Amino acid sequence: MIWNEKYESMPIDERKKLQLERLKYVLNYAYERIPFYKQSFDKNGIKPSDLKQLSDLSKFPMVTKIDLRDNYPFGLFAQPLENISRLHASSGTTGKPIVAGYTKNDIDTWAEVMARTLSCGDCTRKDIVQNAYGYGLFTGGLGIHYGAEKIGATVIPISGGNTKRQIMIMEDFGTSILTCTPSYALNIAEVAESMGVDIKSLNLKSGLFGAEPWTNEMRDNIEKRLHLSAIDIYGLTEVIGPGVSSECQVKDGLHVFDDHFYPEIIDPETLEPLPEGELGELVFTSLTKEAFPVIRYRTRDISRLFYNPCPCGRTHARMERISGRSDDMLIIRGVNVFPTQIESVLLAMEETEPHYHIHVHREGSLDTLEVWVEVGEQYFSDEIKQLEVLQKKIAHEIQSVIGISCRIKLVEPQTIERSEGKAKRVTDHRKL
Repeated sequence: MIWNEKYESMPIDERKKLQLERLKYVLNYAYERIPFYKQSFDKNGIKPSDLKQLSDLSKFPMVTKIDLRDNYPFGLFAQPLENISRLHASSGTTGKPIVAGYTKNDIDTWAEVMARTLSCGDCTRKDIVQNAYGYGLFTGGLGIHYGAEKIGATVIPISGGNTKRQIMIMEDFGTSILTCTPSYALNIAEVAESMGVDIKSLNLKSGLFGAEPWTNEMRDNIEKRLHLSAIDIYGLTEVIGPGVSSECQVKDGLHVFDDHFYPEIIDPETLEPLPEGELGELVFTSLTKEAFPVIRYRTRDISRLFYNPCPCGRTHARMERISGRSDDMLIIRGVNVFPTQIESVLLAMEETEPHYHIHVHREGSLDTLEVWVEVGEQYFSDEIKQLEVLQKKIAHEIQSVIGISCRIKLVEPQTIERSEGKAKRVTDHRKL
């Protein structure tokens, strides 16, 4: 189902004209209203009028999370507070959070792109959406909520946590669409199984999962255990929240709603733009936001862009699902390691559960990697030899993927902490 055929199926040449028109506007808008952008452009000897074609955007300076934090809380707003209808903020796990402002028009835009996202997951006005993303300053809950209401679906604003109650609601209310993080979806499946719930008897048809990188192996696991179609969605507070891009049921990349968010891929080292199909860091420019426009924002998310047509009929640029983050990347003995690489190995093995935690240590001058892995109930044994064989098998499989050795610690089922939001997969014990 396509929500807004005019824009989602727009001929590519027509969309490029629209993007150029909107880029010219937003560059002028930010330059005139936000001192940070004026200073940044002037320092780099460039003006909004220097944008003549889409490729000229690469001449403009980029913005980082540090820039956003340095202008906390409202320094990058283009509208006075009396015009701001809503404030959201990132989780702010280190230092000050990123604060995002929304005008009434921004809220309408957000509802529009979220209606498109939910429609990618086959959500219609006949569906019941169980929204287990967190409500509050986090953008996930209200973003999904407004999009579902725009479609006309019935929304259950349950937020995260209280998993047994989530499952009761699914049974009693007839939930057909589940929205939450992929790690929490697995948690729900696990608790439902422990309660003896017949998941096949539920009314679930689709799940829209995002807010953390996840692998195709995890998708397969979720679909098998929850008996639904698992759709990857993407967004970030700095750009708008969820609603930046979404897979459709074809599941061949995420459609970037690039009439509102212009994407680029850059080399994270040289900062130079990369051609179609090259793996690099995603950069976004908002094209229609009023309160908090961002120009060339470095997301730190690793992906690639491609532009070939999708069988679903949407003509947007598509991005490959996020494989990791340049700032979450671990450098172990000179090798770049992403947690998702380890996850893909573990999820392909029938002996392990989809719950793991990575510990990084420094022993003398050498960095070491230790992966704690939950073993499936039927494979957990008191026989040391059997566990040693499994340890060696897992270590070999991981080394074949990441290129370096690691230690494996096998732990009993239900040992590793479950997530009701974004999963924390890594503890770095090094003093870096």
